[in-house]
Amino acid sequence: MTFKEALATLPQYILPHHFLSRIMRRISHSENNFIKTLFITQIIKHYDVNMAESIEEDISAFKSFNHFFTRALKPGLRPVTSEANAIASPADGAVSQAGAITNGTIFQAKGKSFTAIDLLGGNAERAAPFNNGMFSTIYLAPKDYHRMHMPLTGTLREMIHVPGRLFSVNTVTANNVPGLFARNERVVAIFDTAAGPMALVMVGAIFVCSIETVWHGEVTPPSATSVQTWHYDDKPITLNIGEELGRFNMGSTIIVLFGKDAAQWRDGLVAGEAVRLGEQIGTVMV
Repeated sequence: MTFKEALATLPQYILPHHFLSRIMRRISHSENNFIKTLFITQIIKHYDVNMAESIEEDISAFKSFNHFFTRALKPGLRPVTSEANAIASPADGAVSQAGAITNGTIFQAKGKSFTAIDLLGGNAERAAPFNNGMFSTIYLAPKDYHRMHMPLTGTLREMIHVPGRLFSVNTVTANNVPGLFARNERVVAIFDTAAGPMALVMVGAIFVCSIETVWHGEVTPPSATSVQTWHYDDKPITLNIGEELGRFNMGSTIIVLFGKDAAQWRDGLVAGEAVRLGEQIGTVMV
C-alpha cells in the first residue's frame, strides 16, 4: 500500500459509516432548491454526466438530488442484446473483476479475495451451487446510470439482506481492504434461470443511502443487526432479461454469480473495461 493509498483507505476503518450515510440520505432526499441544485450541478460538472441521455434533461425538474441520481434514460438508448443464450450487462459501469469462482473463492484485487459463502450471507448451502462457477463484478461510478436490470430472465427464489460496513468500493479501496465486498452491507437476490441459479449481489458503500428492488421497495435502510431472508416460492416473481430489478440511491457495485459450467464470459471482459447496460457480457452454456 502506497502512502497515498493509505491516506485514502485507513481512515475509512474508523469512520462512522452508517451515520454518514444517514446524513447523506437526508441531504440527497432534500427538496430544498438550493441544496438539490448545488449537488446536481457539481456532480454533472465534476463527473461530466451526459444529461442528453436522461429522459429529463432539465435539472430543475428533479425533486431532489436522489431523484436526479436515479434518473431514467431515454427509451432505446440501452438496447438489450438479442443474441441467443446471451447474458446482458446488468448496469452501466466498469468491470472490477471477472472470472472463475475457484473452490468457493472470488478474486477481489491485488491478491485479495473473499468466499462465496461470506458474500451470500454465511450460508454454505446457499453458496454451494456457485462453487467453481463464474463471477463478474461491476462498479458504478457517480456519472453512471444507477438502475440495475436483469442479466438473464429468471424467477426470484430468495432475497437476503446482509448487514455490514460501508467502505468505499472504488479501485483504491478494493485494492487495499481485504474481503471488501463481503464486509459491506449488501442485498442478495437468487434467481432460477435457464443457466441454473443466478445470484445478483448489490453491494452498498459509503454514502449509499439505500438499496431498493422493484418487488420489495427499499430493503435498506433501516440496517438490521442480523441477516434477514425473504422467500418467494409461494408468490413467483419472474423478470425478463433487461427488465429493471432495482436501484442504488447513490452509487456502488453489483456482482453476478453463476454455477459451474453454466456460463462463460465473453473474451475481453477484464478489469477496467467499460460496459453498458444490455450489452452481451457472456453466454449461457447449459
